[in-house]
Amino acid sequence: MKTDGMKIVRTPALVALPFLVLPLLVFVPLWAFLQSDDFKISTNVDLVLLDVSVKDAKGGYVSNLTADRFKVEENGIPQKIASFVNMDVPVAAGLILDASGSMRTKRNDVNVAAITFIDASNPKDQIFVLDFNDKVLPGLPDDVPFTDSIDLLRLALSKHRTEGKTVLYDAVEAGLQHLQSAQREKKTLVVVSDGGDNASRHNLAQAMRAIEDSQATIYTVGIADPDDPDRNPGVLQRIAGVSGGESFQLDRYEDIVPTLKKIAVDIRKRYTIGYVPDRGNTKVGLRKIRVTASAPDHGRLIVRTRSSYSDPRGQ
Repeated sequence: MKTDGMKIVRTPALVALPFLVLPLLVFVPLWAFLQSDDFKISTNVDLVLLDVSVKDAKGGYVSNLTADRFKVEENGIPQKIASFVNMDVPVAAGLILDASGSMRTKRNDVNVAAITFIDASNPKDQIFVLDFNDKVLPGLPDDVPFTDSIDLLRLALSKHRTEGKTVLYDAVEAGLQHLQSAQREKKTLVVVSDGGDNASRHNLAQAMRAIEDSQATIYTVGIADPDDPDRNPGVLQRIAGVSGGESFQLDRYEDIVPTLKKIAVDIRKRYTIGYVPDRGNTKVGLRKIRVTASAPDHGRLIVRTRSSYSDPRGQ
């Protein structure tokens, strides 16, 4: 869409929008982001949006911070925060669940945990289910890409048999691709697997590049047996880390239910921070991000957001 020549009707230095659904991390024209009944802005400036989680040293959520408590850097260059939202907004969420043969004795627990996740999520979330074994298997009907219906999601969770190998990387890429059609701008994946990848057409490097190019925050949950030869917790940690999510490695299957409930709560308590990049003279395509937060009454804060993103225009 061409925006040259459009005028800025109103230009606030900092925008806090309490009723707007925001992207997670994506280049968007500022006019597409800053629209409300009070004002509209039209410009061709690009806005980078970050999905940010803040916890204290004890793991408690810190959800009452203001924009001035955050600092954002891109490739070491301080960035000026242009937009800031702290509220529970609906998201598009994909449950990406291992259905390989090694999950046969664990899948019932995973399904129970998935229902717990759905119950704890925002009731307006758009949710879908992808199983993966030798291939990626959609859980919902072809004409229902997303749903908030608990009945449809229950059917989706029990649709496929647990058998075969594990196409983890293919499943992550398929989930990211599916999210592109979501009406919700804020996007997330929750990946549950008991092992690494042993059958994908895509490799890890390709999957990581897809994550860097995406708008999604990814949470990963590993429930592998300690002696599983395909167990690869490092991969799950990398997938979550670069996207700004969190990785959980479980020693007990029964921990899967509280873990997915915890993830649902985390999604609902995240900040959205936007900035128009000031890149100095840097030309590299891969942008490294660092976000810090401070609050005198909370001590040291732990901030999670994606660690990098790929800007094809800088390559």
